[in-house]
Amino acid sequence: MNPQRMRLALTRERLLERSRTLRSIAVEQSAALSPALRFGDTVREGVRWVRVHPEIIAGAAVCLFVLRPRRVWRWGLRLWGGWRLLQQLQHRLGSDGRRS
Repeated sequence: MNPQRMRLALTRERLLERSRTLRSIAVEQSAALSPALRFGDTVREGVRWVRVHPEIIAGAAVCLFVLRPRRVWRWGLRLWGGWRLLQQLQHRLGSDGRRS
């Protein structure tokens, strides 16, 4: 094998070893994010379930409305107000040009 090929093979081996080392360091450091990522997966799965089973949510809302109408109105108004506030914030952030 000529010297240039030997140098290239040696450089390649060094780069592969460095890549393995960096990959293992990245795995160790990303372990701290695991609980947050698991929580995000759980939330996403819950949202998917609600989209697939809207009749259960509607039935629960009707039952609550029949059993506790004041509480349903109170929480409904709070949720609606929060939703409107979120819409206004999104609109204002969008009109300032600060949205990414």
